[in-house]
Amino acid sequence: MLKILSAALIIMSLSSVSFAALADDKDITDFTDDTRVFKIDPSIQTKKAHFHNRFGIDLTGDLYLPKDFDSSKKYAALAVAGPFGAVKEQSSGLYAQEMAKFGYVALAFDPSFTGESGGAVRYVSDPSINTEDFSAAVDFLSTRDFVDPEKIGIIGICGWGGIGLNAAASDTRIKATVSSTMYNMSRVAANGYFDNDDSEEKRFAARQAMNAQRTKDYKAGTYARAGGVVDPLPEDAPWFVKDYYAYYKTPRGYHKRSLNSNDGWTVTSGLALMNMPMLAFIGEIRSAVLIIHGEKAHSRYLGEAAFKALKGDNKELMIIPGASHVDLYDNFEKIPFEKINSFFAEYLK
Repeated sequence: MLKILSAALIIMSLSSVSFAALADDKDITDFTDDTRVFKIDPSIQTKKAHFHNRFGIDLTGDLYLPKDFDSSKKYAALAVAGPFGAVKEQSSGLYAQEMAKFGYVALAFDPSFTGESGGAVRYVSDPSINTEDFSAAVDFLSTRDFVDPEKIGIIGICGWGGIGLNAAASDTRIKATVSSTMYNMSRVAANGYFDNDDSEEKRFAARQAMNAQRTKDYKAGTYARAGGVVDPLPEDAPWFVKDYYAYYKTPRGYHKRSLNSNDGWTVTSGLALMNMPMLAFIGEIRSAVLIIHGEKAHSRYLGEAAFKALKGDNKELMIIPGASHVDLYDNFEKIPFEKINSFFAEYLK
């Protein structure tokens, strides 16, 4: 009995040592007010992470720690964000939790101006600031004692898949990138879905409308919102909009802080996206990239176009049979977590 008691005390002592460094880290706090929309794995401990980007905006993330986490060790780490208009309690948190099961330290974070992150004007998007958000997450991870700074990757989902590629083109500390069910938000903002509005006249009309809204916003002292996923859902809505509705507007994925679940981005956010196109230099990404898309995803053409721009033998496009765009948000039968793990295991070694 004494031997058993002694062993238990040793285990408890080791556990307290393992987390001692976190208790001394002012940027990491306890996790409270759990509002995550996916099934929680109680074996994965989660902490709150607090950091800032190069523009001085305070960001908040959920830090997922591997089983048997030991703060004296050095772990490979992942920063995860997306979908565009979502929060960390939705898909990015799910991805982070699953990757923590494979042994990674994973940080799912809210971008600037959204969720629990800072920014005086709420619900505004900007490609430069959002690309910087990914690098800020790398700043945070690379300065933790329990992270190997040479083994940091990122996962971008939906619009953040494109932003992630933009970050990988800029930030050489990112050693591997997974882009899941990606959008190129600049291309969609400028050309419309499937490039159906790709004309100077249509872009000019869109700019006129958004700039007129700028004047109204300035006079009002507020910023009009564009609306999230349409609700109620029209019977003739495109099938991919119905897919979005099924995720963002139902208990499956609804979150009170999610832009897509509620009132959307500011109307004028499209100005920056249209005028500052992303992905201009992704052909110069030297680190590894895995682009994952659903066979039936309406956005598949965006991922395939991005893949064609990549160079090198460490780039891969994976098409998931039968999967739609939203399937890769939370469908465990479609998201290839084993493949994602093997990809990072190869390139973060």
